[in-house]
Amino acid sequence: MVTVSLQAQPKDMRSWTALARRCEASGFDALLAADHPGAAASPFVALAAVAPVTERLGLGSYVSHAGVREPLLLASDVATLDVVSDGRARLALGAGHTPAEWEMLGSSRPDVAGRIRRFVAVADACRALLAGREVTLDSAEVRARSARLDGPRPVQSRVPFTVGGGNSALLRWAGEHADVVGLSGLGRTLADGYSHETRWRSDQVDRQVDLIEQGSAGRGTAPAREALVQVVEITDDAQAAAHRIAASLGSTEEGVLSVPYAWIGTEDEILAAIARHEERWGITRYVVREPALAAVERLLPRLRA
Repeated sequence: MVTVSLQAQPKDMRSWTALARRCEASGFDALLAADHPGAAASPFVALAAVAPVTERLGLGSYVSHAGVREPLLLASDVATLDVVSDGRARLALGAGHTPAEWEMLGSSRPDVAGRIRRFVAVADACRALLAGREVTLDSAEVRARSARLDGPRPVQSRVPFTVGGGNSALLRWAGEHADVVGLSGLGRTLADGYSHETRWRSDQVDRQVDLIEQGSAGRGTAPAREALVQVVEITDDAQAAAHRIAASLGSTEEGVLSVPYAWIGTEDEILAAIARHEERWGITRYVVREPALAAVERLLPRLRA
C-alpha cells in the first residue's frame, strides 16, 4: 500500500491544528515538520501542539539535523513527543547541508566525511537511548558520558527510524540500519549554501536504490523506500508542465516525468507513474509539501483503494 505524509510549518495555532485535523481526516499517514534551526519552527514543539487534536496521525521531524543536534536532547524530544501523542512519534535524521546552521551556533560545516561520521554517531546514540540503553561516547564528532533516558520513556517499543540523504556511504548505512530511507532528488549543496544540484534522472535513482540494497543485503527485512515529492501538478498537459519545470531545475522533460520527485499529469497518469516507481524502485511511501495539499487530497482515496 502506498502512504503519503505531509510536511508543513505552523503559522498560527488555529490554522496549525486545523491542518493536523484535515490531514488525519483525509488519510495522510503523518504530519512532518522540517528541522532548520533559526529558519523554521521547532519541529517537536509544533508537533506536540497538535498531538491532542489527532488520534492516528504519525508525527515527526523531516528530517532532524544530526550535525547540530545532540543525541541526548534529540532522544528526549522524540521520547516526549511519543508520550504526548500516545505512541505516534517518528525519528528522522539527515547529515545536514546548510552552512549557516553551523555558523549560527559558532562552528563551521564539516567536510562530507565528517558529516557522515557525526550522523552515524548521533543516529546510533539516539536510537540506543530511545531503546533504554546507556551511552558513553568520546570522539571528535560526539561526546556523551553515561547518558540515559530515565524519563520520559517512549510509548513505542521501537520508534520508527527514517534516514534522509543522498550520499553513497549514508545510503549504504541506511540500507543496513533504517526502517525507512528517504530520497529527495537533491545533490551537492551549491555556493549559496541553500540550493542543490538536482538528481532527477532515472539512472541516478537506480544508483541510489542499488546502494540501499547493498547495505540491506544481510538484513532479513529491507527498509521501506520513500520519496520527497517536490512538484505536484494535476494537468491534462503533462509534457508542457514538465518542460516548464525542467527549465527551472536544470533537468529535462523526460527526467521530470520519470522520477518519483514530481507528480505531474492527470490523476490516472500520476497513479500510473506511482505504480511504475513501486515496480522499478520499491518506493511505497511519499512525502509532499503543504502547497500540494488540495491536489494530493484528490489522489488519496484512489491510492488507498
